[in-house]
Amino acid sequence: MSPFWITAFLDFSADGFDDGLRFWSALTTYDVSPRRGKVGEFATLVPRDGDAFLRVQRLRDGEDRIHLDLHVSDPRSAADRAVGLGATEVADFADDGYVVMRSPGGFELCFVDHPAGVRPAPTAWPGGHSSLADQVCIDIPASSYDSERAFWRDLTGWEQRESSVSPEFSSLVRPEGQPVRLLLQRLGEQSGTVRAHLDWATTDRPAETDRHVAVGATVQEVREHWTVLTDPLGRRYCITDRDPETGVPPKPPTD
Repeated sequence: MSPFWITAFLDFSADGFDDGLRFWSALTTYDVSPRRGKVGEFATLVPRDGDAFLRVQRLRDGEDRIHLDLHVSDPRSAADRAVGLGATEVADFADDGYVVMRSPGGFELCFVDHPAGVRPAPTAWPGGHSSLADQVCIDIPASSYDSERAFWRDLTGWEQRESSVSPEFSSLVRPEGQPVRLLLQRLGEQSGTVRAHLDWATTDRPAETDRHVAVGATVQEVREHWTVLTDPLGRRYCITDRDPETGVPPKPPTD
């Protein structure tokens, strides 16, 4: 049961939720929905066009993280299938439309039945470039890389493709209309829990970096194909040299 939509959830510690929400709303220029949940712990970043694919959550405990919502027609059946692929069920709220899971490496995901189907367009900025937060990079310790990569391939049904940038990366080919790409990174550390970070695609990385810094981000490292930043709360994310329309890197120049 392949997901028909994927939502990236930015989960914030209780103390950082308000500041984190303000930063990411300003950075995306997306409006914030009314808060929902028993104690107002959820909100949506509402794009100008298309359906929402970025949401936020205030955690009761724990540090900032990302989790994924996989939108499917039948969350209960999807959860049962995921268990067969090696996932662990955490909580069954199927009567309310969702089931909470963990991947074999410990990364949290949910199956939900919320409808969505129109991918938002990249944002065109006054200076002439465009960008979109369109990719979740799943960061996997080396010892569990092969099994975790196989899990996500089989769970989504998306084709796996090796990276042309680095042997430490592979990607799952995003079907037409999906808002979120999935990149899989093999970390240098041997063990630990699988985690994730968000990646932006842009037509002009220096200009996009300047825009993020102006909103309050801090540059941590500049690499050949991407720049690592942190938000004001220390959450790491990247700006990458990828086409925000297609999500793929530009082809290298030929002689």
